[in-house]
Amino acid sequence: MFALHKHLRYYFGNRYYMYYRQCSQKDGVERVVAFSQYPQYSCATSGSSLNAIVRHYESEEKTFNGVESIELPSVQNKIPGPIWSFIDRWPVFPPLVNSFANKILGELQSINDETERANTVLIFSAHSVPLSVVNRGDPYPQEVGATVHAIMKQLNFSWPYRLTWQSKVGPAAWLGPSTVDTLYGLSRLGYRHALLIPVAFTLDHIETLYEMDIEYCSEIAAKAGMVSVRRSQSLNGDPAFSQGLAELVLDHLRRGDPCSKQFMLRCPMCTNPSCERTRKFIMAQKERVHGWTTLHLPNSERVRLCRYN
Repeated sequence: MFALHKHLRYYFGNRYYMYYRQCSQKDGVERVVAFSQYPQYSCATSGSSLNAIVRHYESEEKTFNGVESIELPSVQNKIPGPIWSFIDRWPVFPPLVNSFANKILGELQSINDETERANTVLIFSAHSVPLSVVNRGDPYPQEVGATVHAIMKQLNFSWPYRLTWQSKVGPAAWLGPSTVDTLYGLSRLGYRHALLIPVAFTLDHIETLYEMDIEYCSEIAAKAGMVSVRRSQSLNGDPAFSQGLAELVLDHLRRGDPCSKQFMLRCPMCTNPSCERTRKFIMAQKERVHGWTTLHLPNSERVRLCRYN
């Protein structure tokens, strides 16, 4: 950590109530980091949220354009729009991987029966997306897979595991296999114990507390003939994980990059004009971000880089 963290301010926002919009403007914020809380990037989640931010400011604030100088308001003696950058993905961020691995081990160690513990199948369950999203080149399945592989490597691949998908909505084809079908399939193959890991969720919400805990671990498990289906705890406010998030933000500020290199590569079959506008916007911020980094961070801090994405 370095002294800058004492001066950082944060706001919470989501697609339906972006409180930080009003607060950041009212408080005269000069530098804004849009930090997606989805570890793995998808155009349907992080991408659409970042597009919404850009649309909001382009249409209502008109602050993204027309500022040529990279200097801060105190230097310019005028008020430009805030300097923006994105933390758009962090699928193999070490504190994320370590925290998931620790939660899994904690749940497995709570199983008193050694035979049950040894024969428990780990099911990494992530929110599914329509195949139409996948087929246009969305990186989400690969990034979730990268998270799973990193976690299993941390666990020395000591348990059998599978990556499955949940929360399908509507009649269209979605990415599979589904978590429900997997539980039935494992039971048919003779497996009786499973541990669900919410690998794409860092916080508890309806899809963990109801869909996983009640529907999968209780109702579906009983119908499928499983003896025990349990869920590892979500990361929530885990101190080590929370500290890791702070370090991720600070490392992002040290690097002075407006976004990850992966963010600039649109889905090959993308036809959404909002995605193009968002990338033009963030690239227009590049020199301003570099200028801010040069002004605020000494060389000794800028060389302490951690490349997580």
